[in-house]
Amino acid sequence: MSVGAQRLREDHDRVRQGAIDKGEDPSVVDRAIELDVRRRELANEGDRLKAERNLASKRIGEAIRGGAQPGGGEVAELRAASTELGGRIDAIDAELAAVEGELDETLLRIPNPADPDVPVGGEEANVTIREWGEQLPREQPAEGEVGADAEPGARTWTRRPHWELAQGLDIIDNARGAKIAGSGFPVYKGAGSALQRGLINWFLDVHTREHGMTEVWPPAVVNATSARGTGQIPDKEDQMYVVTRDDLYLVPTAEVPVTNLHRDEILDAAELPIRYAAYSPCFRREAGAAGKDTRGILRVHQFDKVEMVLFEKPTESDAALEWMTARAEVLLQRLGLAHRVLLMATREMGFVQAKKYDLEVWAPGVERWLEVSSCSNFRDYQARRMAIRYRPEPGAKPELVHTLNGSGLALARTVAALLETYQQPDGSIEVPDVLEPYLGVDRIAAVPQASAR
Repeated sequence: MSVGAQRLREDHDRVRQGAIDKGEDPSVVDRAIELDVRRRELANEGDRLKAERNLASKRIGEAIRGGAQPGGGEVAELRAASTELGGRIDAIDAELAAVEGELDETLLRIPNPADPDVPVGGEEANVTIREWGEQLPREQPAEGEVGADAEPGARTWTRRPHWELAQGLDIIDNARGAKIAGSGFPVYKGAGSALQRGLINWFLDVHTREHGMTEVWPPAVVNATSARGTGQIPDKEDQMYVVTRDDLYLVPTAEVPVTNLHRDEILDAAELPIRYAAYSPCFRREAGAAGKDTRGILRVHQFDKVEMVLFEKPTESDAALEWMTARAEVLLQRLGLAHRVLLMATREMGFVQAKKYDLEVWAPGVERWLEVSSCSNFRDYQARRMAIRYRPEPGAKPELVHTLNGSGLALARTVAALLETYQQPDGSIEVPDVLEPYLGVDRIAAVPQASAR
């Protein structure tokens, strides 16, 4: 279960309103309440009948010890009553098991209510918290024409979208990727491959060496229990690739395997916080997105991402969300990419999040903001599903931890923004200073083609 039956009883109105605020059907909350009431009625009736049966058994023993014949009328009557009670108990136990099963499934379909400070609404209600860097225009002054003193009609050059740059530099090949696997599976080549690998290594180095995170290299597939634990099931089944023969799912994000590392565990308070950084390839079907962002690498089925996953004490999770978001911003700032941080509204934040920030980077070649990171606090929603608890002190009753995660960062759109931001008039790409040691060059330029003989 996710919300929990006790919270549902104690805070029914807020849980129901939380579903409405997220654009979900609130009737699932009402159904859960009905099932919980019926479950308690059946449990109480079963306990009452079992007590009656125990009393009947006791009376049989007392009657026999008092001289009654085991096959006599009094004992036979008591045994018949006990048998009749047993049949009623079996029927109640069967109905109770069915009700509990339906209740558990229904609770999984109740969204996590948003925090009180989250704006209610859709995209129009998102709030820009802060911005960083210069939002470059597509039309750029030519060298020597910059500044207020530039003459009217000064020479300019136009920034190109990343797919044109990538084609000119021969670093991303969407056509051959489509031949191999279908659309949405790009092939990175030459400096494109080096850029991917350099970004991944640099992200992990910063997170582990400077931010104190422990690196994890998780499996690229998960079982159904793991997918259910983080909330991909039953909310996002249609977005996941399924390995049907083995009942496994390709990971949509490293969040899924890494958060499940501590499923069904009780942690010591001294272990918290636990903070991981993990690279994984990510696979998403993008169901319902046909026709959107078909050019370039803005919407693909396979991409690379470094994920931050945090396990925190409940009293620390608010501060942890701000800390984690700032860690993602550090990467964008060092890359010199203009970006903004948005507090996402209820219908934009997702089924399982209690609060979410999106980091969007400016891509001047397409003149758009591109999401490159989402940083979320789930509070105890995921931990309840996965039974991840901690013991505040020795001998204390275990309590649920809070889980958080955030992209640090997602590569496909980060690469698109980097190419468009650092492009030069001749189509080459200046390499940001922080990446030069990883790529071994300060510029990505077209490789001369050998002439045909």
